[in-house]
Amino acid sequence: VVFLMLLGAATARAAWIGTAGSGDLKQRAATQQVEELTVTARRGTITDRNGIELAVSEDAATVYGNPLQIDDPGAVAAKLAPLTGVSEDELTRKLADRSTGFVYLARKIPATAGQEIRELEIEGIGTETEPDRSYPQGTLAGQVIGAVGTDNYGLTGIEQRFEEDLHGSDGERTIVRDALGDPISIVDNERAEAGEDIELTIDVPLQERVEAVLADVGETFSPKGATAVVMDPRTGEVLSLANWPSVDPNDIGAADEEARENRAVTTAFEPGSTFKAFTVAGAMEDQLIDPSTRFDLPPELQVADRTIGEAHARGYVNLSVGEILAQSS
Repeated sequence: VVFLMLLGAATARAAWIGTAGSGDLKQRAATQQVEELTVTARRGTITDRNGIELAVSEDAATVYGNPLQIDDPGAVAAKLAPLTGVSEDELTRKLADRSTGFVYLARKIPATAGQEIRELEIEGIGTETEPDRSYPQGTLAGQVIGAVGTDNYGLTGIEQRFEEDLHGSDGERTIVRDALGDPISIVDNERAEAGEDIELTIDVPLQERVEAVLADVGETFSPKGATAVVMDPRTGEVLSLANWPSVDPNDIGAADEEARENRAVTTAFEPGSTFKAFTVAGAMEDQLIDPSTRFDLPPELQVADRTIGEAHARGYVNLSVGEILAQSS
């Protein structure tokens, strides 16, 4: 009688699983066995005019988990915390959330740490290789190059300005696992395409020298900031663009907001007397004057509602173009 009762219970359970509970169980099985991943495209390399690398992408490991396959979230978190750099509490919280079958545990940790996690062979824990952005020249031209976020999108500088070219196209990958969590099928539904490389007109040795000069200016005069731009007058190419204080794109979050700005292209300055050279050059190019052309200059000039005077008091003078430029009159 007991045997028949047990057999009847098993038959009823089997019938329920095959009918009423089948939909939910199929969904849970699919969640545990099938994972949809985004394959991040490798960003293009940024180099100076001589091919010296300023921004490159290196392989890093991203760690993810399936909470539905984790029986003891605390124990798993204790093993992963030292390798991921994420606290045990945060890992435990993510792994204990059984409302989802996929959760990121750590993004872009060193590839060696990812290999150690794979060797642990923890059921429900997987790793994926994705590119991590690094800046081998450190602070050199930091504001010019800019930086990227965790999701590999440019945040500032060249990285942001040429995001569409540098980023490439992300791919999609489906991983099917067996009951033990081992992958039995990996299908790239859409292959990732690497971004384009970009060569700047910046010259690294010259950039280093200009930044050294600005560092001396900062140490001597303690200004709020300093900027220098070096251009080739024959082509207009920017050979060096430097800002002080410097920032390190490898740790862009450590710099304050003002330091991250590329003042040469974001800040408005009144050019003042430095612009005289351009107006004189324009007039000479149009053959309206030459360096010996003379002008009678009153003490002040009235332009609309503004009165413009010299930096120092003087009377009427007669100066040549060369003398006007030399004296900044």
